[in-house]
Amino acid sequence: MKSFTKPALKLAETVAAAMIATMFLTFLLQIGVRYSARLEWIADWFPLLEPANFGWTLELCLALWVWLIFWGNSFVVRDQDHVKFDVFYTQVPPGVRKWFVVLSGVSICVGLLLSLEPTLGKFHVLRLKKTATLSAVFGDWIRMRDVYFIYVVFLVAVSARYGWRVFKAVRYGVEERIEE
Repeated sequence: MKSFTKPALKLAETVAAAMIATMFLTFLLQIGVRYSARLEWIADWFPLLEPANFGWTLELCLALWVWLIFWGNSFVVRDQDHVKFDVFYTQVPPGVRKWFVVLSGVSICVGLLLSLEPTLGKFHVLRLKKTATLSAVFGDWIRMRDVYFIYVVFLVAVSARYGWRVFKAVRYGVEERIEE
């Protein structure tokens, strides 16, 4: 299993890093255009740098931010990276901890999977809505459904991760309590 998960994690981290880099470069472009807008001769000499042509940069940064948050939480952030309130969890024996993992994992899986159908119902409407400015650069094919589709991926991926965690807890138990 590790032979699959390690390259998959590297790929997920690479995609997240590419999104961060794209967002940063777009942000730098925003700054450059914003400050060059005061210099009227720049727009005259370089019509491509007309500030009115760069409204899409804000929307691209926002879309990348949404994708980065849900992509990262789906595939990059590990369970041990989360901030937890585990005072009770660490003080109980492994048998009780196992049931904590099973009950919380099943609850999360069920909650996320039950929200999948209503979410997909909203996507039926979002397929009709265009983005405000991204179509000026990327064409008319980008819809709001495409911007928010990562949320569906998030619902399925996090459900699968917690389902796997429940399976491992039932099958193998949980780690022993670490004494400090």
